[in-house]
Amino acid sequence: MSFDVFVVGGGPSGATAADDLARAGHRVALLDRAGRIKPCGGAIPPRLIRDFEIPDDQLVAHITTARMISPTGRAVDIPIENGFVGMVDREHFDEFLRVRAAEHGAERLTGTFLRIERDADGTHVVWREKATGEERRSATKLVIGADGARSNVARAEVPGGDKIPYVIAYHEIIKSPPANDVYDPDRCDVIYDGRISADFYGWVFPHGKSCSVGMGTEKPGANLKEATAALRRMSGLEGCETIRREGAPIPLHPMDRWDNGRDVVLAGDAAGVVAPSSGEGIFYAMVGGRVAATAAQAALKTGRAKDLKLARKLFMKDHRMVFRVLRNMQDSYYRSDERRERFVSLCHDIDVQRLTFEGYMNKKLVFARPMAHLRIGLKNMLHLSGLVRPSFT
Repeated sequence: MSFDVFVVGGGPSGATAADDLARAGHRVALLDRAGRIKPCGGAIPPRLIRDFEIPDDQLVAHITTARMISPTGRAVDIPIENGFVGMVDREHFDEFLRVRAAEHGAERLTGTFLRIERDADGTHVVWREKATGEERRSATKLVIGADGARSNVARAEVPGGDKIPYVIAYHEIIKSPPANDVYDPDRCDVIYDGRISADFYGWVFPHGKSCSVGMGTEKPGANLKEATAALRRMSGLEGCETIRREGAPIPLHPMDRWDNGRDVVLAGDAAGVVAPSSGEGIFYAMVGGRVAATAAQAALKTGRAKDLKLARKLFMKDHRMVFRVLRNMQDSYYRSDERRERFVSLCHDIDVQRLTFEGYMNKKLVFARPMAHLRIGLKNMLHLSGLVRPSFT
């Protein structure tokens, strides 16, 4: 069978691209390896739930508070006003997205991407079918590479695709304990502590009957399992049953180019769209899938390969400034425990809390409160300069 678009990778980005294209009436293939679950805290904001029509039965928890914990163990609780953060388990959420794409007409294929070949008959994706082990060759007009941070499509087809910097994320899914003085099933804990991660953070994210406990780091020699074990001890979760363990690379910033100028465009982690500082990826992956689908539709309609550039252009138009602010925050505050202590202290500020979560919930910077921005800017400079002591009162 010949396809209009062949999507490589069935995570949130690839499944979203396939779904959008199938709904638009295009012949779409969705190739997924199957059996792989990406390590992920699983938080999705209200805007994602709205924009991508996520049903409530996919939410395994409704988070109403975020707790920031400093290197000295001091905590700041930030209530999530006027809503909640939804939590999903990637084992089930990704499959839901793939099934939905298939229900709208995408053809699901299970196997491994090998390469792209081109000849007089056009472009072909060569892949190995999981059930038989045989190589298959599928004709297509366009390819969307949504195959993760170490994307084979990006490495082979897009300049710079073999040089994407990344952090390594690792988590353990454990059986949730009953609510107690340490563990709250309606609260996400974010731990800024060099003993857990020297350059990122650790997390405890409830998933209803289970919980994600993990950390990320760019340090090549870090022992992720030992750090996560320490986090579990610190969080009173050492004795909880471990359900599964997962690790994966998380890209650090968007690639400068997402297409090959011919017949390939990237999406999601393959394009590097994970938010700095927070490491949030699901929302940006799904947006990346959507803009890749939009660019593919434009190229199919006009026949112009340059229209594939639309994917990056649309994404960066809406999210460039947010990524820049988050990158500056990570570079400023994650470099030492002294800076992390100041960061958590800054999170105690009511202006920071309100603007941060308004921005997170709606995925845009909040400009409606200029005086709050001025106050935050001044406090930020005072903290970074060391002129004020961290305060939690």
